[in-house]
Amino acid sequence: MLGKLREKSQNAIAPFGKTLAKFGFSPNSMTITSLFVAIASTYAYILKMPIAAALLIILTGVIDMFDGAIARTTGRVTKFGATLDHVIDRYAEFFIIIGITYAGYTNWVSGLFTLFGMLMASFTRAKAESVGGLKACTVGIAERQEKLLIIIGGSFLLFVYSQSLNYAIIIVGILSHITVLQRLHYTWVQTGGD
Repeated sequence: MLGKLREKSQNAIAPFGKTLAKFGFSPNSMTITSLFVAIASTYAYILKMPIAAALLIILTGVIDMFDGAIARTTGRVTKFGATLDHVIDRYAEFFIIIGITYAGYTNWVSGLFTLFGMLMASFTRAKAESVGGLKACTVGIAERQEKLLIIIGGSFLLFVYSQSLNYAIIIVGILSHITVLQRLHYTWVQTGGD
């Protein structure tokens, strides 16, 4: 859903990309910075500071957009950079879910269920595009942005309902596994089952 807004957001943040590039920031340095911010979010959850953790997740997303903006405005779009970006995104998701689970906002079964679903949704896309030969396999009920927004929402609602983040994690897990099935079906249709 939010993926459809990506092109508009890319145009909006292009000037920021130019400015950051002038200050010497590279796309890969921004990508790696986003990982450290995600780790900080993990620590905030462990310290029982869910609002701070949610704000750090938002910052992770903003930095993640900036690395692409720098790459596009400077013409430094590389295959390695794209690969690094996807890998760092997976590590960021891992740290965030582990932090929420370790802090006790959800149980280990739900945490692992969701973590595995998020990883498999990404893995299915990667395999559909590499082994399956699809140009793009971004179909699915929820991409990364939507999942993180649900987690952020659950974090903000903790002060209203103590189980909000627990249910947010479970919902993200369910949506992730549904996305896996949708991507498998899409790949099957596009490849004719071969």
